[in-house]
Amino acid sequence: MNFFKIIALLTPFYIFSQDDIKYINSQDNIDNGYPFSDAVIVNDIVYLSGKVGRLPNGKLIKGGIEAETLQTLKNIETVLQKINLTKDNIFKCTCMLLDIKDWAKMSKVYKSFFGGENLPARSAFAGSGLALNARVEIECLAKVN
Repeated sequence: MNFFKIIALLTPFYIFSQDDIKYINSQDNIDNGYPFSDAVIVNDIVYLSGKVGRLPNGKLIKGGIEAETLQTLKNIETVLQKINLTKDNIFKCTCMLLDIKDWAKMSKVYKSFFGGENLPARSAFAGSGLALNARVEIECLAKVN
């Protein structure tokens, strides 16, 4: 038996059935017919879909990038609370901006929201447009306790 066959036999692999994946969804997502779940849990990792600064009435919060960033993070926190987690469980965020010039203002709100020294890893980039005409969208990964 050659080296690669031995490695293949010793290397574990995992196949997930539907039972190994938990889908988290809100009535708002269902009512609006959005083509995604609020979050999906696989192997104790929570994959949170991107959120924007929507208020409970469905409208985007007014007040610019700072207000949108804070509301976006609060919306993420709301999803986490549904599954008994907090922002402290987040270990990675991806921030998408309409305009990269908003990076510093978004970052200031982001940092104050998470506080402390143990901030999640993060990527940020700008694109040509975001859902619902938002200025910022943030998606996260979190660890189940």
